[in-house]
Amino acid sequence: MSAKKILSIVIMLLLFGTADAMAKHGDKKPAQKAILLVAFGTSDPQAAQAFAAVEKRARERFPRVELRWAYTSRMIRAKLSKEGKILDSPETAMAKLMDGGYTHVAVLSLHTIPGAEFHELHQNVHLYGQMAGGFQGVIVARPLLSSFKDMQTVAEALLKNIPGRKAGDAVIFMGHGTEHHPADAVYLAMNQVFQELDSLAYVAAVEGSNSLDNLIPKLKKRNVKKVFLVPLMSVAGDHAKNDMAGEEEDSWKSILTAKGFKVEPILKGTAESREIVDVWLDHLQVAFSHF
Repeated sequence: MSAKKILSIVIMLLLFGTADAMAKHGDKKPAQKAILLVAFGTSDPQAAQAFAAVEKRARERFPRVELRWAYTSRMIRAKLSKEGKILDSPETAMAKLMDGGYTHVAVLSLHTIPGAEFHELHQNVHLYGQMAGGFQGVIVARPLLSSFKDMQTVAEALLKNIPGRKAGDAVIFMGHGTEHHPADAVYLAMNQVFQELDSLAYVAAVEGSNSLDNLIPKLKKRNVKKVFLVPLMSVAGDHAKNDMAGEEEDSWKSILTAKGFKVEPILKGTAESREIVDVWLDHLQVAFSHF
């Protein structure tokens, strides 16, 4: 069995049930549809601009549909609340939509992989579709890396946008990682996709099996002198600015610098790429078409 076919099976298992989301109720109300955009969240104003751009694109694609936001991170919601910015959790946002009389909700996860956070989101929002008198339909669109085609599109878009990169320079894309072991395989698969496009392009993650430590011997073996660091995350928030590009000794930049590499971070998240946002919005279009 080919690697591509194995990956397809893994992805389908991870996403099992995401399209089977229509709730059934006796008396149907007139359809009133909404979209809920869900992200881990960010308190960084510059990173938040990427989410604003995603919202703009979503409104263009669905001009007459109610659109709302939710952040899954309690810590970020609490921090923003102190600044006077109120962001709902997905559960609170769903309750408000139900109280508002909406009958169908399509949820777009701006997560990168179908990991633990995605599965928690999927499970929780579908409970609202099972309530008596609740939504007639609830569906969760797939996250970014949900197929081999998605991975190729994202990899090609990211590799085109490494300004100043020269022959012999390596690039490492930093993923958040996950303790959800099946989903961790998506990062390994994405690394393989990058390798097939560019032998000096790698994926590593903050959590999980595909660590930075595993890559350093490979860089040494290839006699790499310079490494670009790029987030494989929707926004260049705290992880990118601190864990990846920070000045602390345990940041990726510091670790690689101490190993003798010249390091150049690029603080630009995947949600800042029009081509990559199109992947998310295409997933949302497919989900919305079920209503």
